[in-house]
Amino acid sequence: MKFERINPLTGDVASSADAMTAAQMPAIAALAGAAQPAWAAQGPNARRAVLLRAAEALESRKDAFVEAMMGEIGATAGWAMFNLNLAAGIVREAASLTTQIAGEVIPSDKPGCLAMSIREPVGVILGIAPWNAPIILGVRAIAVPLACGNAVILKASEQCPRTHALIIEAFAEAGFPEGVVNVVTNAPADAAEVVGALIDAPEVKRINFTGSTAVGKIIATRAAGHLKPCLLELGGKAPFVVLEDADLDEAVKAAAFGAFMNQGQICMSTERIIVVEAVADAFAEKFAAKVASMATGDPREGKTPLGAVVDRKTVDHVNALIEDALAKGAQLLTGGMGESVLMPATVVAGVTSAMNLYRDESFGPVVALIRARDEDHAVEIANDSEYGLSAAVFTRDTARGLGVARRIRSGICHVNGPTVHDEAQMPFGGVGASGYGRFGGRQGIDSFTETRWITMETQPGHFPI
Repeated sequence: MKFERINPLTGDVASSADAMTAAQMPAIAALAGAAQPAWAAQGPNARRAVLLRAAEALESRKDAFVEAMMGEIGATAGWAMFNLNLAAGIVREAASLTTQIAGEVIPSDKPGCLAMSIREPVGVILGIAPWNAPIILGVRAIAVPLACGNAVILKASEQCPRTHALIIEAFAEAGFPEGVVNVVTNAPADAAEVVGALIDAPEVKRINFTGSTAVGKIIATRAAGHLKPCLLELGGKAPFVVLEDADLDEAVKAAAFGAFMNQGQICMSTERIIVVEAVADAFAEKFAAKVASMATGDPREGKTPLGAVVDRKTVDHVNALIEDALAKGAQLLTGGMGESVLMPATVVAGVTSAMNLYRDESFGPVVALIRARDEDHAVEIANDSEYGLSAAVFTRDTARGLGVARRIRSGICHVNGPTVHDEAQMPFGGVGASGYGRFGGRQGIDSFTETRWITMETQPGHFPI
């Protein structure tokens, strides 16, 4: 059986993939479980060599990735290439970690006892990746787990099965042993049963999931029944704080990028711009002019900074947020409600806590402007959210900026930089409804290995009984 992914812009079939069912999952998990010990037994430089070949294999599929992302999710060529470049970097960073999976010798109070902590692979890792940054997040779900000696199962998104399949093809070309890297594709209607069967499989020891908070809670609950740890990177409502001493031109550039890159469909997207009253009018004028210059168009033509959103559901959701805010007294500075998946970049000012746009993640090309009395009020508003993934603060006083960053509750905060910022070696993750655990660099080693305590006695024992 196959299922089809429809191009959101044209209505044509963008791709088709195997519609796997829950009944097939035990065999896939068993295959991964059987393959993992031999992969873990390979030396770190052997694993590194295969990962480096995987990075090259990803890059060799550039044109196929661009075509797949344009067709399946309406991405621009620029967003597809950004995805590919960062994803290749993630794989190379993972390769560099293979010799960093180290333990330590711990002083023991017991004479002659050599005590050690060591890190070992956990077994099979289930990685569940979304559609919005499909190469980055698909690769992130599996690269460091593989570096640590685990086998992986990538549960592909139903909205970009071809894009995720290209990742697996590249890894297969690199020379991973059979069964070490696996992919699961399924029709949307079967997603819950397929994921549930994978979580239940005894070979699967840990789960990493990137996606919505609602689904993350379901996955965490299912995994908890088996006492299986999860790494969850979920929704966001990133605040962007502009203080009275900020460089407004720099703030405008960073806010526009953070709010509208990939049509605002990034977990780190700037959703709330919180500006202190003293500079609110000046910022709003500059920002509205910048956003008004950012056109939306057919991503296949490559002439505009914004392309299509992923589906009509997104259009309806964003339109509802805009309509609710305007009905409750907000002002439209530029843009407006969309009539198709080619939505305009939209700025809504005068947003208050009475409006849905204040709290609900839009995951689309709309951003709220919120006024604050002063720095303390701005921090209070920034923290008035269940989410806590990324944040930003703009001020010419960097020491002040660092102080504000420390007060904002988020896993990530940037001083004088956009909320959208990702690097392979950084500890990436959130707090609150944005999830828990960290991807990236040495934090990734912590997430995808078990720490064991092992002792060796070097002297005769003395015991009380």
